[in-house]
Amino acid sequence: MSDQTSDMRETVRRRYAAAATAVTEGGSACCGPSPVEVDDNFGSTLYTADDRDTLPPEAVAASLGCGNPTAVADLNEGERVLDLGSGGGIDVLLSARRVGPAGKAYGLDMTEEMLALALANAAKAGAGNVEFLKGTIEAIPLPAATIDVVISNCVINLSTDKTAVFAETFRVLRPGGRIGVSDVVADDQLTTEERAERGDYVGCIAGALSFTEYRRGLEAAGFTDIEITPTHAVGDGMHSALVRAVKPRTTAAAASPPGGTCCGVNACCTPDEEATDPGTTAGEAKAAAGCGCAG
Repeated sequence: MSDQTSDMRETVRRRYAAAATAVTEGGSACCGPSPVEVDDNFGSTLYTADDRDTLPPEAVAASLGCGNPTAVADLNEGERVLDLGSGGGIDVLLSARRVGPAGKAYGLDMTEEMLALALANAAKAGAGNVEFLKGTIEAIPLPAATIDVVISNCVINLSTDKTAVFAETFRVLRPGGRIGVSDVVADDQLTTEERAERGDYVGCIAGALSFTEYRRGLEAAGFTDIEITPTHAVGDGMHSALVRAVKPRTTAAAASPPGGTCCGVNACCTPDEEATDPGTTAGEAKAAAGCGCAG
């Protein structure tokens, strides 16, 4: 990791650690903790009153997103959901209710203070089907092909390696799995410099991809059925958008002879085969790739 990337990640971490601390230790409004101060285009007002009223006030106060991904992810009973950059846990708790006791909702965050807040909120909500993980969205600490739906709320734009985020999201999804993401997206004509003029990186503006860049990034990772739908403006030429995409149930087997590398496996289709990713098994790698030699 370059020094610039490391510095940016630390800047983002400090900003969200401070937000969590403000909710945990800050003053209270008449009916609960004071919400973190954000622009009107971000935060808990983007959720319905019914959603907000069913959650611990600390989860609502810590909401910093640009949308409500749970409203478009079409979650079903029994599914396993992963929220990238779960913050105070608002989307994890809403997802947990939608998937029910037979399902599970994971939250992934790199910030200790946010994880502590999310765990406290889960306890207050009595949510038994949630689990919070510490880690980065560029290296998700879950096995391949184990998640039905990946959601995220205005977090992918904060990553300095979005290619890795898309690849990791594709890896952990089971074949046929899908994403439902809220994120900030820029008009195609805006240059990187023009995006930076409209807002800083930790404010979810400077690091945003354009519509075309976002689509190409998802396509390169292997996603299909990609839809990127703007919902409201967050700046001149900058939009909050809903992003949907699907991991295909099957993909064409790589043209590689037995013993070569295909489907994320070395020595493919031989007794000596092993996953190229040491964190997965050969079977998991094949299943995640939808490989024709998955047997």
